[in-house]
Amino acid sequence: MPIDPSFEGRTYPPSEPYEVGLEKIREFADALGDDNPAYRDREAARAMGHPDVIAPPTFPFVLTFRASRALIEDPELGIDYSRVVHGEQRFAHTRPVRAGDSLTVTVTLEKVRSAGGHDMLTSRSDVTTVAGEHVVTAWSTLVVRGDDS
Repeated sequence: MPIDPSFEGRTYPPSEPYEVGLEKIREFADALGDDNPAYRDREAARAMGHPDVIAPPTFPFVLTFRASRALIEDPELGIDYSRVVHGEQRFAHTRPVRAGDSLTVTVTLEKVRSAGGHDMLTSRSDVTTVAGEHVVTAWSTLVVRGDDS
């Protein structure tokens, strides 16, 4: 059954705070194969003008994916996760994520559309510090495959 476009604009409560750890940043950079010293060494990060180690630009996916479970598991939307394909991802940073940040994510369903028997949902995830400072916004498009695919 198609996802009802009247759900556009639905916003979910902020996630629980996520404490960004230095080792998580290092592990993420290692998984990417990115040897940027700003992702590993405090002194190198400070020499580049950062107050602490920073995370690679795609690191917020760790938080936004977790927070998007609220949307995916919303029984009113009726998404069958076994039929979901990740279609697109983009980020708009206000500043880098830093070691020591305590971040929350608020997810909003921005757009629902159907094409070729599939539903496409675009969500916006606003990542802020617990004090309310905006850090990054991430947009993600999920494709919910139709029954005939």
